[in-house]
Amino acid sequence: MRYDFKARMWLYPGKAGWRFVTLPVKISLGIRKLTAGATRGFGSVRVVATIGSTSWKTSIFPDTKRNAFLLPIKADVRKREAIKDDVAVEITIELDI
Repeated sequence: MRYDFKARMWLYPGKAGWRFVTLPVKISLGIRKLTAGATRGFGSVRVVATIGSTSWKTSIFPDTKRNAFLLPIKADVRKREAIKDDVAVEITIELDI
């Protein structure tokens, strides 16, 4: 399954400085239905993410407060695609299950 969406990158409030985008709730619900019983540790789901010309394998993680999945954006991707905090970017994810 492939999902295209636009979301803002945000900084997790902690020492590690992790950056994430929050998947839309509707997409998250669809993924949750498709992957019921097939999730990995912490309820994660393996995906291939693409921003601009950069694709990478990663996992999305459920966030119960937002009722959505979170996609971590690693530093290498942020640098290659010149992504700044609180800026919306076009994202494609494909389930890798």
